[in-house]
Amino acid sequence: MKITDIKPYPVRLARDTLIVKVETDEGVYGLGEAGCSSRELAEAEAVRHFRSFLIGCDPLRIEHLWQLCYRSNYHEGGRILTGALSAIDIALWDIKGKALGVPVYELLGGACRERVYGFATTRALSDDGCIAEAKRLIAEGWPALRLTPASAMPAWAGDAYEKDRDAEDMFEPRASAAITAKLFGRAADELPVEIPLGIDMHHRLSVAEAASFCGMLPPGRMAFLEEPIRDEHPGAYRALRRMTPVPFAIGEEWSSKWAALPYIENDLVNFCRIDVCNIGGLGEARKVANWCEAHYVDIMPHNPLGPVCTAATVHLCFAVNNFAWVEFREQVNESAKDLFPVMIDRNGPFFPLPGRPGLGIEIDESALAAHRYGGAEVPHWHEPDGSVTNW
Repeated sequence: MKITDIKPYPVRLARDTLIVKVETDEGVYGLGEAGCSSRELAEAEAVRHFRSFLIGCDPLRIEHLWQLCYRSNYHEGGRILTGALSAIDIALWDIKGKALGVPVYELLGGACRERVYGFATTRALSDDGCIAEAKRLIAEGWPALRLTPASAMPAWAGDAYEKDRDAEDMFEPRASAAITAKLFGRAADELPVEIPLGIDMHHRLSVAEAASFCGMLPPGRMAFLEEPIRDEHPGAYRALRRMTPVPFAIGEEWSSKWAALPYIENDLVNFCRIDVCNIGGLGEARKVANWCEAHYVDIMPHNPLGPVCTAATVHLCFAVNNFAWVEFREQVNESAKDLFPVMIDRNGPFFPLPGRPGLGIEIDESALAAHRYGGAEVPHWHEPDGSVTNW
């Protein structure tokens, strides 16, 4: 079997994403998805670069081709390159599963469980319906919930904030943290104590802001704090760890196993938010998951994209023993059913053991025209004084 073509498809599903199709001379194809959101066109060009020397290669030599792509330039890695490489790698696992007639999780070592449970995400805590929504999700059987932080402005911003033409893109971290902590306490009082509750701060805080936020929380009630600060400097997480016992859920921004290394080896991560579409694909994700197992860390994968990302992530979750929950949002993860007429099966809050060969997902390329790439940029947020802040 030989690779005959690699096609990058920047498309608009519930959000913009990059789908990659790898074709072979035996008619077997594989699908992948790239994860560096809002940089899909750059990733598409990287895929075209990899295509130039992957045509004619044996698609079943997955690890060899990964090494060939990653080490084919003096400057290895980077989120754009590993996002593109992730998509190709996932597609190769899909091809191998189809060629051998087995689901991908069998290639990764076989199933460690019979079902994979997700965690659900609520609307912002500042929304009056948040707690009611959380109670509904619990009644539907979701075993864990992620709450969304409130957006708030401090009193000192005054009328100038309301009149500012860019007010919708303003964010003041301390005000958001304060109101979020207050409303989290209310949610913790009203929701069953056996349901783990977390919050995704989307790396919007500084070390001091994150420490202050954790100090305002009800002791012992938060199951995980997701991405409180940015991840470029592990020492910052080490400093934050000294200030709070709240468990950290981090890792969605890691673009290589080397980026994961200081967090795992220094016990700075409690739930690994590995992203198969960023880390370099399924092979790299499996390596990091095994590394986490040695440190008694469960994976809680990041799954923010479309049906291909979801399928690949779920197969990983079946194949590793150290697994907690997987991120799931129906309106995002199961979007574009015309483009993907066959998706991985789900039963409410869990995915049953897949039975179809490969990833268990198919594409109808005739529907591509209905999903024209939007070119959406992520929000460019700023604080009330006009300085740039994290989105």
